[in-house]
Amino acid sequence: MNVPKQKMSKTDNGKISFPNLQCWNPDTKIATIAAEVNGGRVSCRIKIDDLGKKFKISPDDPMQSVTTYRVEIEKTARALIDQKRYEDDGSIMIKYTDLKD
Repeated sequence: MNVPKQKMSKTDNGKISFPNLQCWNPDTKIATIAAEVNGGRVSCRIKIDDLGKKFKISPDDPMQSVTTYRVEIEKTARALIDQKRYEDDGSIMIKYTDLKD
């Protein structure tokens, strides 16, 4: 699937960056970090269960784990964006199997 048209911009040359934006949804137990892709924003999500399979997590403060392992999460998100593995809503879902050793 391609990035939704509102997320595409021909002037940005395909650059991917990660602003310091992240959030936690306690109902779904999903952490989200933002990526800037082609001039638009893409939400990169990871379930806390998948994060916990790969990294040590704090159940009391799951976002601390996201902060601690952010470099690895961003690397995986960048690879998934490059592979155009977008969900129907234009987001990226990072799974345990996507996290590299």
